[in-house]
Amino acid sequence: MKPIDAQHIAEPGRVVLDITGGDEDTVRAGMAALVERWATSGVSPVRRNPSEPGVRARVYADVLRPGRDGP
Repeated sequence: MKPIDAQHIAEPGRVVLDITGGDEDTVRAGMAALVERWATSGVSPVRRNPSEPGVRARVYADVLRPGRDGP
């Protein structure tokens, strides 16, 4: 994955989450759950690195802004 840019975390409440799971469905479900809670970059592509276990994805989120189920 690309390095985290300072712009992604420049404001209070912004986070970058690297998610690792055993399979693509699990990682996608994790990203979907975050979308419901916070304003995020959405469900991103899942990547597999043959030299590492599991699959990975990255999500950018603003934890101060509600997601789809928020007020």
